Amino acid sequence: MYQYTDFDRQFIRARAAQYRDQLERHLAGQLPDELFRPLRLQNGWYVQRHAPMARIAVPYGELSSRQLRALARVAREFDLQDAGTPAERGGFGHFTTRHNCQFNWIPLERSADVMELLAEADLHGVQTSGNCIRNVTTDALAGIAPDEIVDPRPYAELLRQWSTLHPEFAFLPRKFKVAITGATDDRAVIAWHDVGLQLLRDERGDVGFRVLVGGGMGRTPVIATEVAAFVPWQRILVFLEAVVRVYNLHGRRDNLYKARIKILVKALGEQFIREVHAEYEALLADGAPELPQAELDRVAAHFVAPVSEAAPALHAVDADAPKAYTRWLERNVHAHRLAGYRAVTLSLKRAGQAPGDVTADQMDRAAELAERFSHGELRVTHDQNLLLPWVAEHELRALWLAAREDGFATPNIGLLTDMIACPGGDLCSLANARSLPVAAAIRERFEDLDALYDLGDIDLHISGCMNSCGHHHTGHIGILGVDKDGSEWFQVTVAGSDGSLANGPAAAGKVIGPSFAADEVPDVVEALVELYRAERQAGERFVDTVRRLGVAPLRAAADAVRRSTAAAEA
Repeated sequence: MYQYTDFDRQFIRARAAQYRDQLERHLAGQLPDELFRPLRLQNGWYVQRHAPMARIAVPYGELSSRQLRALARVAREFDLQDAGTPAERGGFGHFTTRHNCQFNWIPLERSADVMELLAEADLHGVQTSGNCIRNVTTDALAGIAPDEIVDPRPYAELLRQWSTLHPEFAFLPRKFKVAITGATDDRAVIAWHDVGLQLLRDERGDVGFRVLVGGGMGRTPVIATEVAAFVPWQRILVFLEAVVRVYNLHGRRDNLYKARIKILVKALGEQFIREVHAEYEALLADGAPELPQAELDRVAAHFVAPVSEAAPALHAVDADAPKAYTRWLERNVHAHRLAGYRAVTLSLKRAGQAPGDVTADQMDRAAELAERFSHGELRVTHDQNLLLPWVAEHELRALWLAAREDGFATPNIGLLTDMIACPGGDLCSLANARSLPVAAAIRERFEDLDALYDLGDIDLHISGCMNSCGHHHTGHIGILGVDKDGSEWFQVTVAGSDGSLANGPAAAGKVIGPSFAADEVPDVVEALVELYRAERQAGERFVDTVRRLGVAPLRAAADAVRRSTAAAEA
């Protein structure tokens, strides 16, 4: 993983010191809120429903065990209340779909202390909020995936260094998110980002980028448009500067709901592409520098793999091995580019805890597992789990035993209970509805592992509002909290896709009817699942059957739940 330089450390420590000065002046009444607000936002500090929320960047999802222990310390010492529900008591972090860790109960007056603690562990919240270029995300298997064409991490780091505090792009019309993949299978969800980058090699073997622009979720889901089929890697920063300049020039600033670049790309169409290429050519003609090979080599040298040689292969699994272990091998253990190694997902989806949440003690235990089995390295996944990238095959059984003892070995990766969910109305001031109780009710309904294995792969995603932090648009089943006459209701969609090979081209799920009350949602999910059981053909996954049947039968199954509820209330 990337190793911070002296410059990196000086930068984030200076940033923390600068923030302390700003905070102290604000608390003393010398810096009014309208001036302090953009400063705290660009350091990752929101004010949410009940308290400030800190969003900590995990660039391209890589964490060291030392950094995870620092996050555990933040949870234990700063993110804590004396009373309330588990969500209200704090003492935990929440991993998001975009490689961030959020804390929800840190008093603002202690926020500078947290920034300084994080800086000591090479962590920060710079540009995790605000109308700027946000944390660059990529594939949790970057650098270790067998299907990888080019390791995206050095390029992601170059993008991070280029975009951080870039004076021209610090106050864009709206937030701006970039994702990059270097594999044949898109596990970075690039078509749903403001800019999606796909690393390729041309017929000569030269490396470049396919550039997609204008993807996004929210109240207007849009799939990104290809703006360039191949940009040489040496020129990618110039090309991205052209993209963001055109956005800065034409993006709406008079309407918050029409300010994202997806709206501009949709409105301008081919004109947007022409203007980007014209700006790109003008920058080149004006002498915009290409990235030199030496700079890429300098950054790439910081991504030092902890192992370079194959490890002993795993012996055949005993026929009498526990079913829980064989299921864990099937679901939580993933192929690796290096012989004798595997990547292993530590499931964060457990009863009594919201998806993506990790307590301070659990973070410490995950850090211990990383030190014992993965050379001290972890990854944050898009599906709100943790991943150990360097596990030797012959240690899998020992890891399973240790992970099971610590509660990380639930063999449900890719199954319905491995759901994505945002914090929703329990914590977020933007939410229309509470997503976490719905997630808990669905998990309780489908806790039988035999039944889950019979159903197979089902992506279930839940968002508490149209901001789509739970990526409900991409779910095989998507659940969206909506406000209806001041009450919480939920809209259900089906057949969404993140753009991976398994799910097909990126697509937004289709709505299957009017919204449902919270207590109806588990019944609706069960009705959809039972329809799949009845109608599936050999080898079909849930999403395949749904696409073959079309929306009408699923709407009918969901309507039956509504009629049953109405009859019971009559």
